[in-house]
Amino acid sequence: MNTTASYVCGTSDKPLIYQTLGNAFEQTVEKWPDKEAIVVRHQGIRWSYKQLGGAVDAFAGGLLALDLEPGDRVGIWSPNNIEWVIAQFATAKAGLILVNINPAYRKGELSYTLKKVDCKALILAREFKSSHYVGMLNEIAPTITSTEPGKLELPQLPQLRSLIVISDEPVPGMYRFADIAGMAPADAAEQLSVRAQKAQPDDPINIQFTSGTTGLPKGAKLTHFNVLNNGYFVGQAMNFTEQDRLCIPVPLYHCFGMVLSVLASVLHGATMVFPSEAFEPRAVLEAVSEEKCTALHGVPTMFIAELEDPEFESFDLGHLRTGIMAGAPCPVEVMRKVISDMNMKQVTICYGMTETSPVSFQSATDDPLEKRVSTVGRIHPHVQVKIIDENGVVVPRGTSGELCTRGYCVMRGYWGDEEQTAETIDAAGWLHTGDLAVIDEDGYCDIVGRVKDMIIRGGENIYPREIEEYLFQHPKIQEVAVFGVPDKKFGEAVAAWIKLRDGESMDADEIRTYCNEQIAYYKVPKHIIIVDEFPMTVTGKIQKFIMREKTIENL
Repeated sequence: MNTTASYVCGTSDKPLIYQTLGNAFEQTVEKWPDKEAIVVRHQGIRWSYKQLGGAVDAFAGGLLALDLEPGDRVGIWSPNNIEWVIAQFATAKAGLILVNINPAYRKGELSYTLKKVDCKALILAREFKSSHYVGMLNEIAPTITSTEPGKLELPQLPQLRSLIVISDEPVPGMYRFADIAGMAPADAAEQLSVRAQKAQPDDPINIQFTSGTTGLPKGAKLTHFNVLNNGYFVGQAMNFTEQDRLCIPVPLYHCFGMVLSVLASVLHGATMVFPSEAFEPRAVLEAVSEEKCTALHGVPTMFIAELEDPEFESFDLGHLRTGIMAGAPCPVEVMRKVISDMNMKQVTICYGMTETSPVSFQSATDDPLEKRVSTVGRIHPHVQVKIIDENGVVVPRGTSGELCTRGYCVMRGYWGDEEQTAETIDAAGWLHTGDLAVIDEDGYCDIVGRVKDMIIRGGENIYPREIEEYLFQHPKIQEVAVFGVPDKKFGEAVAAWIKLRDGESMDADEIRTYCNEQIAYYKVPKHIIIVDEFPMTVTGKIQKFIMREKTIENL
């Protein structure tokens, strides 16, 4: 009988780093000033750490002219670009809290997030794919166009004062990103120095929105200490040095891009290579080949798309060594192909969540192949994990239960939501992830399911309740149930059963059009089934598992 408890604690000969992000960034700039820091291929940018440091300082100085006080929130709503990376470090140096906004968000989600955390300024791209960011903002608050930049007074977004647009052309009511540096006061360096001295590692630096089980996104508050250490130890697990060149096709608004990619690179003096503003498999292969990248990040669907590119064989991936596959369970065959066909002999798997900054488990570069393809590795340094049953009792090794995390990586709570925070982090400091996991005798962890019914589509976490809330608002819809079904391309796809009000008629296309205007594309149901009644329990609860089975049968 197995009596070892499912509790693991990560050790390291490297202590946790107790400093601010601005301080750590300056150290890198001083240590490797002439080293190539960042290559943004779609913008034609190739900068050294000294150049990046200069751009960060200049932008941070300009932010002081916008009447932004330490602790104020600045949103960023943009795909990957040099401006995003500058903003990440400049806001940290100015003592501001950067609020990451998903580039796929639409009007409803944008208004909600800006109001939830009282953003005082917003940095936004002009447009991206089908999202016309400027147009959407003007629809929310039409008076923007007739207001002087920096003097916004919008009843729809009461706290928002300044808009900074990433655009070559001027946009009414907004500052251009490129003009901010020139607005810095004469004593900007002294002001930033004072702010740096007052800043503490435990101050919140970043708010990341994660879809909530209550139906509305929650803002996870992350500190300098949270993200700095997680980025450092993620890089260490890949054996990162200043010789490495990392290809980053994952989005910056997400912890994956911001922490695992950018901070892991900067804290080890590595080079960041951005292939395109959003994921394109061909752009990734070209970047890896031409920039001689040694590492590559992605979710499983990205690696699948790269491997399936018709020109795959023509690219030189010989410099690749390591990288991270995370965000969703990885099919074993895909992992094997990444190792053999992409030359990523030391690829690692990560597991975590936004609320834990994000990584708590990671495989090592020298773990046996079997462990790398079938588990998420072992516990990260300085992190604790226990697996508990429904009564909160720690289960023996090899037994499934809910994964709980404790340590430096746990967020400071959800912004303005003490109730949700208390539901997630218990009195002893354990964060309850909602994931079901098993830890084996050797300490390797396998994620086996989810306590609740979250859908993971191509690395994006989707809570059915959030989509249900939007659909419920439609006047023709009486009842709705959203759940995940297996999908070859994305792992899982969103399915919705919908019951219309008496006498109403509506088809799937009409429902999709309604969704497209309100919620991000990846949350829009792929499979829409209009029904007369739902399977129910005796007590009147909807039985989603029966709907799921029937939907899979019909597919």
